[in-house]
Amino acid sequence: MLNHTMRSWLWAEGIASVRRISGVDHELLYVASLLHDLGTVAEFDNHTLSYEEAAGHISKVLTAGAGWASARRERVAEVIIRHNWTSVDPGLDLEGHLLELATGLDITGAGIDILPQTFLQEVTEKYPRGSLAEEFSTCVTDQARRKPDTAAQRLVSNGLAERMRRHPLE
Repeated sequence: MLNHTMRSWLWAEGIASVRRISGVDHELLYVASLLHDLGTVAEFDNHTLSYEEAAGHISKVLTAGAGWASARRERVAEVIIRHNWTSVDPGLDLEGHLLELATGLDITGAGIDILPQTFLQEVTEKYPRGSLAEEFSTCVTDQARRKPDTAAQRLVSNGLAERMRRHPLE
């Protein structure tokens, strides 16, 4: 999962660069990228909330400890929660938009042609995919079963496990 979060951050930054997107809060994007899936792991799995909402709450606690102001703590939670939307309007949330695109690329290969092949290879060599397909699909499938009204169920219903197995970078 650590490699997934690092790749997600690098994909998001790469997309911003390739598309010449300005105004990105790079610190916010980095922190949101690192924390966005904490709610998928057993230690932080909330029995009622979706994993992105749980991760949003965790992010507020961790960034409070780092001295972030209340409004900035709310922003990191918004980015994390929105990354699991089917689409995030960049006019509403630029960092959420970038993280949504980046995680889609890393999880299922969606939009993989946005980034140069050499960059994709360089990042995956430094941060290999390892057992992500099995690990992530198992966590999300479990959450979908227990929390059928969450984005986890949408992902599973859309063939998450198979799409991860067929990922172009696997």
